[in-house]
Amino acid sequence: MSLSTCSRVPVAVVAVTLPQARPLRSVATNAFARASCGGGHRHKLRSVAALKTSSDDQNLVQQSADDNRDSIWSNDYIQSMESKYSGEANTEHINKLKEDARTMLKKAEDEPLINQLELIDLLERLGISYHFEDEIQKNLERISQAHSKPTHYKDLYATSLEFKLLRQHGYKVTSDVFKAFKDDKSGQFKASLGKDCKGLLNLYEASFLAVEGENILEEARSFSKKYLSKQKKDGTYLSLLVAHALELPLHWRMPRMEARWFIDLYQQCQYMNPALLHFAKLDFNIVQATHQQDLKFVSRWWMNTGLGKNLNFIRDKMIEHFLWTIGLMYEPQHGYFRRVVAQLVALITTIDDIYDTYGTLDQLQLFTDAIVRWDINEVDRLSDNYMKMSLFTLHNSVCEIAAKHFRDQEVNVLPFIKKAWIDLCEAYLVEAKWYNTGYVPTMQEYINNATISVAAPLTLCYAYVLLSNPLSKDMLNNFHQYSVISHCPSLITRLTNDLGTSLAKIRQVDVPKSIECYVHDNGCSEDEAREHVRGLIEATWKKMNKASLESPLTMPKKTFHRVAVNLARMSQFMYLHSDGHFFQDFTIYKNDMLSLLANPFEI
Repeated sequence: MSLSTCSRVPVAVVAVTLPQARPLRSVATNAFARASCGGGHRHKLRSVAALKTSSDDQNLVQQSADDNRDSIWSNDYIQSMESKYSGEANTEHINKLKEDARTMLKKAEDEPLINQLELIDLLERLGISYHFEDEIQKNLERISQAHSKPTHYKDLYATSLEFKLLRQHGYKVTSDVFKAFKDDKSGQFKASLGKDCKGLLNLYEASFLAVEGENILEEARSFSKKYLSKQKKDGTYLSLLVAHALELPLHWRMPRMEARWFIDLYQQCQYMNPALLHFAKLDFNIVQATHQQDLKFVSRWWMNTGLGKNLNFIRDKMIEHFLWTIGLMYEPQHGYFRRVVAQLVALITTIDDIYDTYGTLDQLQLFTDAIVRWDINEVDRLSDNYMKMSLFTLHNSVCEIAAKHFRDQEVNVLPFIKKAWIDLCEAYLVEAKWYNTGYVPTMQEYINNATISVAAPLTLCYAYVLLSNPLSKDMLNNFHQYSVISHCPSLITRLTNDLGTSLAKIRQVDVPKSIECYVHDNGCSEDEAREHVRGLIEATWKKMNKASLESPLTMPKKTFHRVAVNLARMSQFMYLHSDGHFFQDFTIYKNDMLSLLANPFEI
């Protein structure tokens, strides 16, 4: 049961006596690694968040742990997936639709600015803008040059849409353009704008592109949210867009899932473009077929490792692992990226479960030492066959990646990847030691360690290697320049997980997460701690927005930044409705999986 739904026991009032055995593996408590899926931080609580656990609750935890081990889809089901949109059958048709859309973009250059903005925005929301990156970039470059001329900032809708698009693409446009919509006397946004629903919606969405210190965008968000919340919920196209934005802003949403949702909604639009809708549906289905092939590959790989079959304490959830890769890079040309990262997430989850639910502290120390030394001969020092099997699989996977990159680019990435794995396992060991000593970390101690144990830094190291072409030794040595853009999604992933899993309907025996640590440090209420964590998430998004604006619009930097931002978006998606990994029969979660990977659009 969640801390917010159960009867809250006052801090430091009730002591919990735990059995000597390792605690039951619960679900989704360590963000990216544990997010994918579930589990993590199952450690002793001393004075913080002590909870009474009845026998019924213990049975519920046990049943949920048992149910949580297996994926919602078996390997047999995955291998049986078929799509009529795979192969070359639709190539000619999709190319024709693509050229028609390219012609629309070209013609729009001679049309009013709002037409250009709406077309670019539509292509992005339909999930087909990746076909036109060069054309869109040229259009936005031209628009950004005119942006400095504040002659056309009379329309809230156009101004907000332009600002949003330019900021999304890394242009350092000023938020001062919104001063034109403030009352000269009061200094507040004009009340008459409250009737402009489209303008308010785009103002609200634009406000989430803010960086630190942009007070006018904070005011814009409060103002627009106030009026949007009063809008009539009548099921119309615009009202559904408003409700969707208020639930979670577009800038924080997973692009692929957002495209799936928007294509469905766009059919209701009064001014719907049939050609673009058809293009979006067909493209979605073709890309979905590509994802199915990637999923089949990684599912076979996972079966061949034997880890899921032999290690009966780990989470055998390849479909959930693969879902993260779609959130990071869904475009069809990034199949190798998805296949490698899905393997990475599976290995992270396996090793996470070894630290969290299986190994003793002595065993975990030896396992960590073996990782640090990165010598396969160290396997002989391990007494446990499960750990040996995991170590062999990890070494094979990393060496295969290193060999490929040396063969293709003559760069040795092994030290770079090895260091990231060492950092992760050492962070896992810290948590194991906290468990064994019953230590309650401070909020800062928790954050310092959890932003590593969340496995986002390791994932971004992989992304940097996989997406950088050409790649050089100097680029690897200078990876520290990405410290901010790497840290921000790590922190967001960790904190969104903490908020999301705190809503789970299972009472967990757990090491304190950020909410409990903040309560312990400050003696405040749980609600106050939650509000503080939400504030940290918003502040971290602002830092990440700033880092994206400071990055030159060149490859591979631009691509890496996009993956980093998408990692944060993916965490927002996974924990929007509690923890999708936990409740396998959770309707929203299962429907999302089906719509993304199994069910094509009808055409």
